[in-house]
Amino acid sequence: MAIKYNKPIMKSLVSSLFFILVLTISCKSDKKENTDAETSVIKWTDTLIYPEETHFKSLKQVTFGGDNAEAYWSFDDKQLVFQSNNTKWELNCDQMFVMDAEDTFKDKIPQMVSTGKGRTTCAYFLPDNKHIIYASTHLVDDNCPEVPERRDGKYIWPIYESYDIFVADLDGNITAQLTNEVGYDAEPTVSPQGDKIVFTSDRSGDLELYTMNLDGTNVKQITFELGYDGGAFFSPDGTKLVFRSSRPNTEAEIKEYKNLLAEGLVQPTNMELYICNADGSDLRQLTDLGNANWSPFFHPSGEKILFSSNHESERGFPFNLYMIDIDGSNLERITHSETFDAFPVFSNDGKKLIFSSNRNNNGGRDTNLFIAEWLK
Repeated sequence: MAIKYNKPIMKSLVSSLFFILVLTISCKSDKKENTDAETSVIKWTDTLIYPEETHFKSLKQVTFGGDNAEAYWSFDDKQLVFQSNNTKWELNCDQMFVMDAEDTFKDKIPQMVSTGKGRTTCAYFLPDNKHIIYASTHLVDDNCPEVPERRDGKYIWPIYESYDIFVADLDGNITAQLTNEVGYDAEPTVSPQGDKIVFTSDRSGDLELYTMNLDGTNVKQITFELGYDGGAFFSPDGTKLVFRSSRPNTEAEIKEYKNLLAEGLVQPTNMELYICNADGSDLRQLTDLGNANWSPFFHPSGEKILFSSNHESERGFPFNLYMIDIDGSNLERITHSETFDAFPVFSNDGKKLIFSSNRNNNGGRDTNLFIAEWLK
């Protein structure tokens, strides 16, 4: 919850944070649309890039309204799947959409590949490039589940027990259900090697990471410490995992965590990144920055991690993208937004990066997708 968008885990963070972020600070851009006079297609342009963002050769805005996030590339890099709650697309809460890698959606609507019922989160392509996996609540209720309000002024995420993980084709037909346990099963991502899925579940009584085969068999629990472990991604060679975790330490923190979890809630304001082997061994903490560090993704080299963080923020915002070596050294700031940048995901060939941002929204509440040409 693939922290991300009035949604569970991944998306709930976005939705909650966006409301505060963009009401307080607006992201100003000197963007001038560079439009082809004959085709009206918005071309690659660098006017969305802040001067300090030296890893971006160019930047293209993909969506233009609503909350759009958790966009993931197909294995052949020709398509992406993402979630959106854009009300102009007649949505009440997050649903899944597929797009060609060169598409933009200023004046058209992408193809929905979820059922349109319930709430969905964290879609990911399977290796055949013809199917996706995602989590959905539609089996329990066609309607959107309620989003909890802040508790004692603190952000909280819902852990909907109605989430299960499904396989669908690109016409939106569900072809398989991979989980059928009581409780939360969500945040699935697929190994670049095409053999394993990692996901988060509370079937043990706590929010832990599990792996399984692509058909849902051979389920194995790989984390075991108290606290929320989620948003996990495999390294390019499939041998490692990086994930976000909110692990309570003091008696007061442990009590608060357990009480919230009993209500189907977690608090994401303090998270650090962890890294381990794909079977859960050699687990170690990667960051110790404070505040919320989340949405990690491996650099194509497998030797660095890109992630979103507000650790430099005194009031909880802005969130920017950072990069760090897998041994925890050489922290580098990548984006320089005044509001929100998150969900960075590299294409499989390492040439492009898609992420979500509040930039260029004229001070509104929209969070859009942007694709950058990546410079090493």
